[in-house]
Amino acid sequence: MKKPKILVICGPTATGKSDLAVELALERNGEVISADSRQVYKGMDVGSGKITKKEMRGIPHHLLDVISPKKVFSVSDYQELATLKINEILSRGKLPIICGGTGFYIESIVDGIVLPEVKPNKELRKKLEKESAESLFKKLQKRDPKRAKEIDIHNKVRIIRAIEIAEELGKVPKVKKIQKYDTEIIGLDTDDANLKERINKRLVKRIPGIIKEIKKLRETGLSWKRLESF
Repeated sequence: MKKPKILVICGPTATGKSDLAVELALERNGEVISADSRQVYKGMDVGSGKITKKEMRGIPHHLLDVISPKKVFSVSDYQELATLKINEILSRGKLPIICGGTGFYIESIVDGIVLPEVKPNKELRKKLEKESAESLFKKLQKRDPKRAKEIDIHNKVRIIRAIEIAEELGKVPKVKKIQKYDTEIIGLDTDDANLKERINKRLVKRIPGIIKEIKKLRETGLSWKRLESF
């Protein structure tokens, strides 16, 4: 049986993924599904580099602003919602275009990873939260080297969750893979010097907006601890 076609555009920040996704959506009758672990949150627009309505140029974009930043959004949550959106887009005879820089989100769809069900371990989390991100990352490297290569080394919340999964299963989790799609992947990249310059220019331009955004999020009751986890 022929697998349905999807397109994936991936790569580091500031490489032009969103612009290319829109261009290809216009050319190929597609709709875009975000694969960004920060853009799923409401109110995190400037800091996450969320595409604007004007930049969308009429192309439908999905999985933006789907949850409050006070709540945790897991990879399994993303996989479930993204799969639903892919099926919706395919049912309309259009091409699903997954665009983003969160590798584990993309991998969960492209490789069809069947994620292990592991409930939160509050006692373990309380213990791990006392450690630095650097210390936690070293622990993860020993427990699950593959996951360590993919994770944001500064994101304590995600590192703790990865350790939690490895601890619960008693070993590095061996996940099943069920590939559902015929996937075309376009990876964007540039040299380090150019990339650093682009990121710096983008950050400088966004700083005033980011400060305003953080103030608004704090006014809603979002803690500094939660903000630091993004």
